[in-house]
Amino acid sequence: MPRGRYSLHDPHDHTPLGEEHFQCAPGPSGWRYVSRITTPSGDDAGSVDLALDELGRPIRLELHAASWQVRGAALDGVTWVRTDPTGTHATEGNVRAHAFTGTSPAFLIATARLLRLAPGSPATRVRLVAFTDPVLASRTLDQSWALVKSEAHATDNGALVVDEYQVGALDTGEQHTVHIAGDVVLSAPGIELEELESPPSVFPTE
Repeated sequence: MPRGRYSLHDPHDHTPLGEEHFQCAPGPSGWRYVSRITTPSGDDAGSVDLALDELGRPIRLELHAASWQVRGAALDGVTWVRTDPTGTHATEGNVRAHAFTGTSPAFLIATARLLRLAPGSPATRVRLVAFTDPVLASRTLDQSWALVKSEAHATDNGALVVDEYQVGALDTGEQHTVHIAGDVVLSAPGIELEELESPPSVFPTE
């Protein structure tokens, strides 16, 4: 069960946004990721709890940030409920999308797991619902994902396969690179892996 810490920063000006302390593991029904997020000063800034089924679909999502809360799942596309800080009002959303996304590295793992791309295959288009900090406002976006290459790197614990993805925003044309090993993000815009207590888990091959 990988356990570690990501540092989060603004991908444009590199302003520190905080840290995400996480643990994750594949299980009999899929994969689960839980984390707590702290500000640069160490204060609590929220949490992520994401569970995927064996096909990579989100069967449960729970986000907390700035007293706001979102609960969601794959249902008729994706469906979610967002609750305001007072808890007196809740708004429900539903979009014909494939999955969720956001600032957490968990969503990059989840999208890669959902798409299961082959190296060198054409880019795949995916529609996602993003929740933006700090109030977890939702917006729908389209991305293109391509697995550029997979390379094995020798480590003390055996070979570590690193996947390099090219991810593009279809509305702006902006592209960036994401490196993933198993169920851990090694690097991505705004994300750096700072600590990892055990090797990444390897998803079973179909």
